[in-house]
Amino acid sequence: MKRITILGSTGSIGTQTLDVVRQNPDISVIALAAGRNIRKLEEQVREFHPRIVAVWNPEDAKRLRAQLSDVNVYVASGMEGLVEAATHMDVDIVVGAIVGMIGIVPTIEAIRAGKDIALANKETLVTAGHIIMPLAEEKKVRLLPVDSEHSAIFQCLNGENQKRIEKILLTCSGGPFRGYTAERLKNVTVEDALKNPNWSMGRKITIDSATLVNKGLEVIEACWLFGVKPKDVEVVVQPKSIIHSAVQFEDGAIIAQLGAPDMRLPIQYALTYPDRRPMETRRLDLFDIERITFEKPDTETFRGIPMAISAMEQGGSMPTIFNAANEMAVERFLERRISFLEIYEIIEDCMASVKMVEKPSLQEILEAEKAVSEHIRSRWDQTYPEA
Repeated sequence: MKRITILGSTGSIGTQTLDVVRQNPDISVIALAAGRNIRKLEEQVREFHPRIVAVWNPEDAKRLRAQLSDVNVYVASGMEGLVEAATHMDVDIVVGAIVGMIGIVPTIEAIRAGKDIALANKETLVTAGHIIMPLAEEKKVRLLPVDSEHSAIFQCLNGENQKRIEKILLTCSGGPFRGYTAERLKNVTVEDALKNPNWSMGRKITIDSATLVNKGLEVIEACWLFGVKPKDVEVVVQPKSIIHSAVQFEDGAIIAQLGAPDMRLPIQYALTYPDRRPMETRRLDLFDIERITFEKPDTETFRGIPMAISAMEQGGSMPTIFNAANEMAVERFLERRISFLEIYEIIEDCMASVKMVEKPSLQEILEAEKAVSEHIRSRWDQTYPEA
């Protein structure tokens, strides 16, 4: 029996993880944690019978306790609740599917407790990779990637000597605005940006895919996961999302992972690794694919990738500044307080203005996030107040 915690159970990755659990009766849910979707969380508790459930807001926890008074489950709240869920003594693997930097602390505590991590929260490695990777090695904990691209790379490297990597080919659909000019992007709406051509994701990640910031974050994540430099990662636009990523080796051979776009596949692979199991999903029929095309990303118009690479190369707390600025800018775009292109302007401004720390501790990472928030409130929110 594989016993799991899901951090972010009501989000896109969390709900698809529970789909995988439904198909695998030997996977048991010990703990669930979510944000504000109490109704969906209650439904999940009643179906999967976890021992502990955590929510962020204490008032939501109080309401959930009342709604679950007939169920034998412990309800916790706040960061302490997330950590309790992540470190429960009976848990084998923690699915880190919370969006944003809130996932860093429970992930670190889970590693300290010796739990394997199925990692979907890319911000954790982006901001704290220098802490997490050595800690995972020290605790002999496995970090199993859930992002489709990083799972693909992980699968391509299975049985290979990781030191023989020449280049990682990180694929990208190009998002809903592929081919747009900066002029055309000036007037795109929230609704336009939320129309990802291939993947069903949460709102924040969907916007990140439209700006290509998500791909920039994935470059940084790949560097930490696979021990490479940004120069060793090449982003390749592959619009149909058939090739999920590939690895080129020193002898020139390229190994790629292909499949229909379905996040349940990398989730299940992480939860059952090193085994592969049957899964009910659409099969990729090579005869139905007329052609697979490749393009270089337009990094002048979509500046998310070069800004992420710059942050990684500067190191220290700069990836945290980049990530936090993007989180807060996307939030304001979704609230219709700024335009699509102003997401880049806010990130660029924060990277130039917020002080960088060279070797940040966990506390300094969290302080960097706070400094970004204060900078945006003082400089940008005065110009663009709440709608």
